[in-house]
Amino acid sequence: MKIGNVFLLGIFLAILFSLAACGGAEETTTDSNKNTNEEKVTENTGTEEAGTVDIGFSGPLSGPAAFYGERTLNGVQMAADEINEAGGFEVDGKIYKLNIVSLDDKYLPNETGANAKRLIQQNKTPIIFTPHSGGALAMQVFNQQEKFLIAAYTSEPKVTETSNKLSVRIAPGYDGYIKPFSDYTMDRFGKKIAFLPTATQYGKDWSASLKTYWEKQGGKVVYDSSIDFTKETDFFTVVTNALKDKPDVLFIGGASEPTAKVAKQARELGFKGGFIIMDQAKLEEMQAVTGSYDVLEGAIGVMPLAKLDFPGIPNFLKNFEAKYKETPSYEAGLNYIALNVFVEAMKAAKSVDNPEKIREHIQVGLDNLPAEVEIFDYPEITADGAFLANLVVGAVEDGEIVSIKVD
Repeated sequence: MKIGNVFLLGIFLAILFSLAACGGAEETTTDSNKNTNEEKVTENTGTEEAGTVDIGFSGPLSGPAAFYGERTLNGVQMAADEINEAGGFEVDGKIYKLNIVSLDDKYLPNETGANAKRLIQQNKTPIIFTPHSGGALAMQVFNQQEKFLIAAYTSEPKVTETSNKLSVRIAPGYDGYIKPFSDYTMDRFGKKIAFLPTATQYGKDWSASLKTYWEKQGGKVVYDSSIDFTKETDFFTVVTNALKDKPDVLFIGGASEPTAKVAKQARELGFKGGFIIMDQAKLEEMQAVTGSYDVLEGAIGVMPLAKLDFPGIPNFLKNFEAKYKETPSYEAGLNYIALNVFVEAMKAAKSVDNPEKIREHIQVGLDNLPAEVEIFDYPEITADGAFLANLVVGAVEDGEIVSIKVD
């Protein structure tokens, strides 16, 4: 009887293991949000469905720059959703969908680096987006060895001056804004300027370039400081100090929300001059904080995306506003178009997991970009990985944004 019991126990355990194995196989079936090695032939097309491609994102999703990070992520996510809802995209006879894996780095470059390691190890992401230069530079330390493509939403020229062959800078370089911003405010308000930009390395580099040009034009810097938006929320003291020498112009910038608060504080303290707005901050987002463009009278910055005239703009605005209940700015728009470019590059490269091949075919991706998603003018990518664009600048005059010509 003991032998019979043992035999029956053995059969029972075998059945349990068999059921467990069946359950585990069921959990790995293909859907739009999971990776899978299983391939199947899709109906009517003759192509094979090969699961999803994970795309990484590391940016500030908490803290003072959270809105900035979320808007960037929303652009990437919206592009992925549209591609998936259209049935995915075909690469070398196989259908793929996109899955965005996002991690919070609190705007800290060391956190970006750690997040990138995690994304590579756990998700094997061929592309990782980041919306700040510090994060991009941190990933450049090891991205060529780990073989992933950096999609950097930053206007910091240094990102594409490092000879990193797997980096793409999505935003136009800020160096193109120095001359038109300076000439406009100097002509309209005067030659004395006070500096109050973000305390990041990006802010320091912007300041250095602006200071050089401003002084060459006969201007004078009467106050030179910065604000750490990750630590400071009350700007009364620093703005008061900046206004002591009666500047004609304030140079401010960083994420839109705290930058708007600095401008508002300056007006409350009696400042009547103009503002040079770093390209990271957006006039339309600042207006949402200040309540009107009157507070921003004389400010010059990047022209709002909604005022651009490109084929994909109307549909993009309508769909984004319906999905996220707000008007999109460049954070969302340029990252939206960038993911579409990368998908077109994957198609041309016939690979979804080879960053070198994808990078080699980005120009083809730009050339093949469908008109319905063209919301910005990106004619080419440079050899060092910068998306070239024709700059569009706007200034607040009499409570309205007007176009300013860029030579």
